[in-house]
Amino acid sequence: MEPEAVLTLTKGLTMAIGGMMPALAIGLLGMKAMEAIGRNPEDAGKLFVPMLLGMAFAEAIAIYSLVVSFILT
Repeated sequence: MEPEAVLTLTKGLTMAIGGMMPALAIGLLGMKAMEAIGRNPEDAGKLFVPMLLGMAFAEAIAIYSLVVSFILT
């Protein structure tokens, strides 16, 4: 394989894996938070902020993969 093809493949895999895993994590966080709120509705206020923080940290990983793919030029 030519070096340009390897670089393009690496960028694509970085973005694909770096986008899939945080999306899965955000989905699981939302699912479990809604499940917890469904079981105990009065604790919705206590669950909301940690859920958003977890989603923000998972989304940061996706942004890091975007930055890595830009650096690989």
